[in-house]
Amino acid sequence: MALTADEAIDVLARTPALLDGLLRGLPEEWTAATEGEGTWSPFDVVGHLIHGERTDWIPRVRLILEHGEGRAFERFDRSAHLDADRGKTLGDLLDGFAAARAENLAALRALHLTDADLARGGLHPDLGAVTLGQLLATWVAHDLDHVIQVSRVMARRLKGDCGPWTAYLRVLQG
Repeated sequence: MALTADEAIDVLARTPALLDGLLRGLPEEWTAATEGEGTWSPFDVVGHLIHGERTDWIPRVRLILEHGEGRAFERFDRSAHLDADRGKTLGDLLDGFAAARAENLAALRALHLTDADLARGGLHPDLGAVTLGQLLATWVAHDLDHVIQVSRVMARRLKGDCGPWTAYLRVLQG
């Protein structure tokens, strides 16, 4: 069964509060931790999500609706947030993510997308032909992927502290 726009909105609406509840007020030891060089901390993930809200999801939805496969999406700079977030607090980012997501979901709701709209094609610069439905499903999966990433990074801080229970915790494997 294909994801509907309403289902996508239902899941996407929860991510800001979920991350806020998990991260706000924690010491930097938790929010700045990474899995090693070149990997992202929970702080970085929230910044990346904001950048996506501003430059990726809704602009691509609109591009599909306006131009179909006639105009390719702009390339998404996955690490643009790293420079943009210098000097900000995690609270600033969590607030910014909640506001940007609320604005985007309002825009998405206002489109009143139909099944026919979800079947409309667009053009990804690397992947080629995609549909609006695939874009929405990817937006949801992207959120869930980053929720897993944040949880994994936080859990792995505890790998040395769990002793023999490490064998039972998949998040600490690898």
